[in-house]
Amino acid sequence: MRSNVRISTPLMRAAFQYVQQRSFSASHARNAQWGFIGLGQMGYNMARNLQAKLPSSDTIKVFDINPESVNKFASETKALSHGAAVQIVSNVRDAAEDCETTITVLPEPSHVKNVFSQILKPPPLSEDVVSNPDRLFIDCSTIDPASSREVANAVHSTHQGQFVDAPMSGGVVGATAGTLTFMVGSSPSLVPRLEPILQMMGKKMIHLGPQGAGLSAKLANNYLLAINNIATAEAMNLGIKWGLDPKALGNLINISTGKCWPSEVNNPVNGVVDGSPASRDYSGGFGISLMKKDLNLAILAAGEAGARLELGDRAKEVYEAAEQQEDCKGRDFSVVYRYLGGEQ
Repeated sequence: MRSNVRISTPLMRAAFQYVQQRSFSASHARNAQWGFIGLGQMGYNMARNLQAKLPSSDTIKVFDINPESVNKFASETKALSHGAAVQIVSNVRDAAEDCETTITVLPEPSHVKNVFSQILKPPPLSEDVVSNPDRLFIDCSTIDPASSREVANAVHSTHQGQFVDAPMSGGVVGATAGTLTFMVGSSPSLVPRLEPILQMMGKKMIHLGPQGAGLSAKLANNYLLAINNIATAEAMNLGIKWGLDPKALGNLINISTGKCWPSEVNNPVNGVVDGSPASRDYSGGFGISLMKKDLNLAILAAGEAGARLELGDRAKEVYEAAEQQEDCKGRDFSVVYRYLGGEQ
């Protein structure tokens, strides 16, 4: 999702000056309208699950800058005999207009800022600007907490709704199966409203604290994942070069103190874990570019918080170098094993 519009303080002031009071019901009435912005690999499958579980009396308005994704979504949902009606819109403002709940799943902080600048931008002076203080914006993008707070402040100060962060864990497989875990930053009063919505797209919701806390937790987790992935690749490579059998080594690690998600589920050596990306030339899974992005966001957020990271910069160098290597580019982040020269 890309745009050249940016949120600015004058924009927030202008929107605030023209607002007039109106509110949506906090409970979802029949014939409710939903907005969904961002039909990438994650968003597409999340929107499919949401649409399928909503009543046929509801409408879900979808938007993405990629017309192929939008058309595919419309075609696939049209063939279903159940779920909410689907409405294709031409811009993000229309996607959020008159919706009690709008969900965004976008790649970068700049995309989130740009989308909300369009949603919050005041209309021409000849039109009335209506405040919607009970409208709910759920941002499932993985961005830095500071950017998320900036957008949340813009939404709240213009009385255009309530903004929460709800990044998720589970990858494309979880998004498709509807088994995602959402890490939520919001006021406690919104939790009862959020939970049934997120459970239509996932399996679990964990409330971490006020707005921004979900992203802080997600980045802390992914920072650890990034480090564990490199360490697992190095340990497996070391053991194999010492002459150990890869599967025996992997089994030993997974019943010992070295056990972690990269060793047990996403082992970087082909043949150790059935079905892992390593078994299919590192295709699918969590892309190395996404891990590099999340690691960068974690390092940025750590700097803002004054938290010391000893391994972050070196891990960043590894992912950057691996992504530049032709046989690693575009593959699952466990491909760092190949970058390290691990035996295939």
